[in-house]
Amino acid sequence: MAYKAELFVALQRVLPKQALSRLVARAAESTLPWLKNALIKLAIKAFNINMDEALTSNLDDYKNFNSFFTRELKTGVRPIDLATDSIASPADGTISQAGKINKNKILQAKGIDYTAERLLGNDADAKRYYEGNFATIYLSPRDYHRVHIPLAGKLLRTRYIPGSLFSVNDMTAQALPGLFSRNERLVCEFESDDAGTFAVIFVGAILVAGIETVWSGFEKPGPGAVRDTDFSAQSVSFMKGDEIGRFKFGSTVILLFKNQATNWEESIGAHAAVQMGQKLGSVIKAQ
Repeated sequence: MAYKAELFVALQRVLPKQALSRLVARAAESTLPWLKNALIKLAIKAFNINMDEALTSNLDDYKNFNSFFTRELKTGVRPIDLATDSIASPADGTISQAGKINKNKILQAKGIDYTAERLLGNDADAKRYYEGNFATIYLSPRDYHRVHIPLAGKLLRTRYIPGSLFSVNDMTAQALPGLFSRNERLVCEFESDDAGTFAVIFVGAILVAGIETVWSGFEKPGPGAVRDTDFSAQSVSFMKGDEIGRFKFGSTVILLFKNQATNWEESIGAHAAVQMGQKLGSVIKAQ
């Protein structure tokens, strides 16, 4: 297994990941009926996508592959845990790792960790989460790809950090140190009444055609400077479970909470399957 993982990472290192991902993005935006329908049928079969949950199973209702991949679900198929102290899963997927942030170290895989500073791209921001809790959720291509807020909160700031586009699956996570702090990502920080400041981080991956948010739309990807945007003077607020963004292919969402703000459910450990809206943990005290 270790040999296969190292070989898989080595292959990714030599691939033109940015160019390949942008090429896939163009195909995914095509409105040619024959092309987009062929891509959709291929994805449904290859990834065993459950179309019974989709708002529509009629391929003609999707203008392109991306609109299918970020498809809306039928009302009620992802109920939100509305207990006042609960933390709802922001996405469908599999828990890669979850637990305590060891001072500033976040566990990526057995024997591998990375720093909050590198993930967030800012030392001062990282200190807010020292000794707090984290959860890393991997979204496979078959999963629902809209991301929702785990607690009611007000958007404070975002930071787009350019980076690579390695795969974020378990094999890569076990073989590539600092995976999530290498890849392109969007850090979103919110303020909640009960848990204080918390972060929802969208991590890009190979073949991810883009990250979108409901407040800014498509985040223009690619190399360049870090982009910081301050929303603290605006009233961009959400109720728990509201949609805040989406991925256009499989990727990862990371949650960060402050020290002594939250506890995870005992069932929320590595490789646990989760669905958007289910209870991941609880708020334990106001910050």
